[in-house]
Amino acid sequence: MGKTLAFIPARSGSKGVKDKNIKALCGKPLILYTVEAATQSNLFSRVFVSTDSSMYAEIIRSAGIDVPFLRAGQLSGDTSSVWDAVSEALSFFQKEFGETYDSVCLLQPTSPLRTCKEISEAYALFKARNADSVISVTEAEHSPLLYNVLNDEKSLENFISTEVRDSPRQKLPIFYKINGAIYWVKTATLGKRLDLYGKASYAYIMPQEKSIDIDNQMDFLIAEMILKKSRKKSKSKSMVNKEIE
Repeated sequence: MGKTLAFIPARSGSKGVKDKNIKALCGKPLILYTVEAATQSNLFSRVFVSTDSSMYAEIIRSAGIDVPFLRAGQLSGDTSSVWDAVSEALSFFQKEFGETYDSVCLLQPTSPLRTCKEISEAYALFKARNADSVISVTEAEHSPLLYNVLNDEKSLENFISTEVRDSPRQKLPIFYKINGAIYWVKTATLGKRLDLYGKASYAYIMPQEKSIDIDNQMDFLIAEMILKKSRKKSKSKSMVNKEIE
């Protein structure tokens, strides 16, 4: 299988929702959903949370995950690349512990509905295709063929092409979007010019209900609703199974 690193980025600065990564979702800090999913997959040689906050680090440590260092300040700004933080972690573990990794899985904490099942399935695809990268996607809610820009006159002339207008919406091609939940990457590619979308890159398709990417309070409410519904369904199924037994 090779050595694998789960890299969970959790910087403290969040403009949309204050301390978003540790905000409670159904009574549990948001980031712990991703930490638990990574741990439960049993795929990783190490699960690591990269954070610049000592407060965040304590929450992570309370879940049994070691945080041996805090992310450098210059890698924690709004414009910082998360892949630079990944490189920082790889260098640290090699220098301090002699650990090297064949692949890294970037798991953003803002995707709490992604579970160990999706992580494992994406990894199976990663190995089967001998991929440089596997990235999770989900079906787009609306076709981009129905979008366009407006001119100064706000005219709708040719806003939607005749070909699209004359086609039933069900027959329009299906478009997909990156959902931000899973990025499996060979570490060998990180030393080169990083191209996540090259010839040896593949899509792992996730359902829309697992693809919530939390950016604002509305996203929190939607995720909470889906979680509660899922737990209620699981509880009902468990009760039925007990009655059968």
